[in-house]
Formats: sequence, structure tokens, C-alpha cells
Amino acid sequence: MGAFLADLGDWTWWIVAVVLGILELLVPGIFFIWLAAAAAIVGSVLLVVDIPLTGQIALFATLSLVAVWMSRRWLGRHPIVSDHPMLNQRALSYVGQSFMLEQAIVNGRGKLKIGDSLWLASGPELPAGASVRVTGESDGVLLVEAI
Repeated sequence: MGAFLADLGDWTWWIVAVVLGILELLVPGIFFIWLAAAAAIVGSVLLVVDIPLTGQIALFATLSLVAVWMSRRWLGRHPIVSDHPMLNQRALSYVGQSFMLEQAIVNGRGKLKIGDSLWLASGPELPAGASVRVTGESDGVLLVEAI
């Protein structure tokens, strides 16, 4: 592997940065971008200073750890605010809405039909067809109350 990296020469860290940048685009989350930045910094440093491969790897590892630590700290203080906060939390988007029970709630469990989906519902004993309001969600089960 060392010979392969040596054959790439000064381009090694730039290639690593691009590959990590592409991974960031393909994989959900914000993680690989910090590793890509660390690789780009190592590539930039190598334009000025000649560092042996072990030193390059150590510099990359150090910069990666620092970048990830700093980003987690910054994002902890400045969380990303979405204009669609219920995206990927469909159950919570139903809180406050009213629906009719598809199946009676017996022993605390029943089913609601919302659109073309059936949702598990939890609440007081109610017959099928009763109107209920969604008050919350717990582990994918809609919590309901009678209207």
C-alpha cells in the first residue's frame, strides 16, 4: 500500500479528499466532509513541506480528530434548524389532528386509517368509527383520546 501511495506522489491526499467528499454526498450525515477537509489540509501542507508518509498519516489522523471534535462541539451549540422539522417523523406530524378509528381500541390497542396506511393506536376503549384526536406518539404507536 505504501508503494501505491508513493506512486501517486503529491496527489495522494487530494485524491483521498475527493473520494471522502464523494462519500459525504452518498452517505447521509455530516461526517466525511471533516475527513475530506483534513485530507485537503495535508495535501496543502505537502505543497510547502516534505513530510514522510508516517508523518502524513499522523497529521491526517490528528486533523481528522480535531475537525470531528470541533464540528460536534459547534453543532452542539448551533443545531441545524430545518424548515421541515417533522420530516422523517411522520407520526408526530399527526399530533393534534382528528381521525376515525378503523378498528376498535380493545385492551388499549386499535388501528387508525390515515390516508392509505393503517397506524397502531393506543388509548381508552373505543368502538370502530369513533372520532379520536392524536395526542402523541410512542415507538411508532399513535396515542389518541376520544373527541
